[in-house]
Amino acid sequence: MPRNLDLTALRSFVTVADSGGVTRAAGQLNVTQSAVSMQLKRLEESLDQKLLDRSQRQIALTPAGEQLVSYARRMLALNDEAITRLTAEEFEGQIVLGVPHDIVLGYIPRMLQRFAAEFPRVRVHLVSSFTRSLKEEFAKGDCDMIVTTEDGVDEGGETLREVPLVWVGAPGGCAWRRRPLPLAFEEKCFFKPIVQRALDEAGLPWTMQVSSNSSRTVEATVNADLAVHAMLEGMHPPTTEPICHGGALPELRSFRINLYGAGSIKNPAEEALAELLRRSYAGKLATGMSPVPVGDSGVIGEAVSAVAQQQPYRSSAAS
Repeated sequence: MPRNLDLTALRSFVTVADSGGVTRAAGQLNVTQSAVSMQLKRLEESLDQKLLDRSQRQIALTPAGEQLVSYARRMLALNDEAITRLTAEEFEGQIVLGVPHDIVLGYIPRMLQRFAAEFPRVRVHLVSSFTRSLKEEFAKGDCDMIVTTEDGVDEGGETLREVPLVWVGAPGGCAWRRRPLPLAFEEKCFFKPIVQRALDEAGLPWTMQVSSNSSRTVEATVNADLAVHAMLEGMHPPTTEPICHGGALPELRSFRINLYGAGSIKNPAEEALAELLRRSYAGKLATGMSPVPVGDSGVIGEAVSAVAQQQPYRSSAAS
């Protein structure tokens, strides 16, 4: 007959493993120390395994405990996600988020997954375009929040990060050695005239190999080693890589990744999204894909608690 693990005991076990002690875990879980100890004892008895090494001053995991804690985290994350999705009916609406297409890949997918786990009935409508177009849409009220790449920051915006522009090319490619230097850029790319000016100032001849409205065309051309491109550091697709040119190409300056709309937030869900954007582009969002538990500390847990006391909301962009 199948046996079931007690999720309450597993949560206590994980909290003890993370905090390093029963007393601290009891405080975080808001239960008595004896209750945590009893749950751990029952868990060890149910598995007939010693999970914690109590011989040292700080509690440590045994080999069996190290194996169980991995399963326990996944089970608790799935449990919390199911609870959230089936009970959070009051969270509904739409947030329109604009992000330049060249800085979407590295950060936005993981951030959207985290947000969806906490606000499953809030739809994030992602608009991807050039910074100039996104700012126009934001000014018209067609976007609730936008992320931009700029030299500075306008009134109402906040800088999330400053990132250098770097040369990218095909993995192991040699297009960067050719003269005139073949370039591939979207026609409206903010960085294109900046790169061209840097090459002119360095006295390096260049030619536009591709000038397209499609980022896919640019990516394919660069991947085929027919041209080089420039992107913010860490934002290049896996089909390209930064060029180690050893000074053969001019160094490019840094630019700001800015957030607009966080100053006019209307509800906790938008606040949670803004905070996830800040954490994502600052490189502080955890790499794991599991959702944050509803009761977890931090902005998401606080936002969920706050929304739970309110009526259903619909943002100004709700359909």
